[in-house]
Amino acid sequence: MTVQTIPAIKDMTPAQRADLMEELWKAMSAKPDEIEVPERHLRILEEREKALANGEDEFIGFDVAMAEIRGSIEAKKNTR
Repeated sequence: MTVQTIPAIKDMTPAQRADLMEELWKAMSAKPDEIEVPERHLRILEEREKALANGEDEFIGFDVAMAEIRGSIEAKKNTR
């Protein structure tokens, strides 16, 4: 897929969209210093760091996080 042949995103197949995302990610990750971090992202990180420092939040393990995510997905499925 080249820039000249990229169809409108709404007209792409899921596979084409995935290919496009992969190519964009490769291009962006090749030069990470060129990517500007949005101010809102920095504010969220600062808020989270403060919450951790103040004992208002804590880290959880990957397995625990995945179990919570799976539980949330199952709960949503059951409410449909």
